[in-house]
Amino acid sequence: MNDLAYDIVSFDLDGTLVDTADEIAEAANRALEAHGIGRRPPQEITLLIGAGTRELMMRLLAHVMLEDTTLAHVVSIDGVLASFERHYAATAGTTARPYPGTLEALRRLQDAGLRLACVTNKEGRHARRVLEATGLAPWFELLVAGDTLPEKKPHPSVLQHVAKALGSACDRLAHVGDSAIDVASARNAGAAAWAVPYGYNAGRPVSEAGPQRLFDDLAAMAEHVLSTRRSGALA
Repeated sequence: MNDLAYDIVSFDLDGTLVDTADEIAEAANRALEAHGIGRRPPQEITLLIGAGTRELMMRLLAHVMLEDTTLAHVVSIDGVLASFERHYAATAGTTARPYPGTLEALRRLQDAGLRLACVTNKEGRHARRVLEATGLAPWFELLVAGDTLPEKKPHPSVLQHVAKALGSACDRLAHVGDSAIDVASARNAGAAAWAVPYGYNAGRPVSEAGPQRLFDDLAAMAEHVLSTRRSGALA
C-alpha cells in the first residue's frame, strides 16, 4: 500500500520506543537471588525480552536448570515468577529511557494527524508504569498490552483490535517494532510491517524477519511518513 494511505502507526514498547533492558535484567536477577540462584549476565536476559515478562522468566529458568538440573527439584517456578513480578513492579520505569529521537518522532506524527498506539506483550501494569515514567503515555490514544486481550502478538487479533478501536482497518495501519514477533504480528493482521534495527530480537538482526521497511530509528521513520505525505500533497 502507498504510505499516504496509513492513518494509524502502532509501536512496540521494549526495544522500539524505550530501552528497558537494564531494569528487566535487574528484576530478573533479584528474583533469582531470592530463591538462592546466582545472578545471570544482563546480556543473557536481554536476549529473552519480547514475548512478555512471564515468558522471559520461564525461558530464563529453563536456561538455568539446563546448567544445574538439581534446581528443578528444589525451586518453585511459580515462586520465582511471583518474585519477579514483585521486583519488576519496583524497577519498572526506573532506568528506562526513550531511544534518541522518539519523543520528537511521536510529536511530528501526531501533529500530522496520525493515530498512535502502543502494542506490547508486556503486562499492562508494567507497560503503563514505563510509559508514564518516560513521559510517553500522553502520546498514545491506545495501549494494548500482553494481558489486554485473550491473545497477544503475533496473533492477528491484536492489531485487528487496534485498527477497530481507532476506527480504521489493518490495511491502513503500520506497525513498528524491533523483533520478528512484531514483523509477524503485522503480516498476520494484514498491516504494514516496519522495523528498527536496534532493540532485542533475541540477538538476531530484525532484517532477517523481512520487514517491508527498515528505518535507522524512529526519527527516520517519521521523516519518511511526513515527506511521503508532502510529496503526495504536491503531486
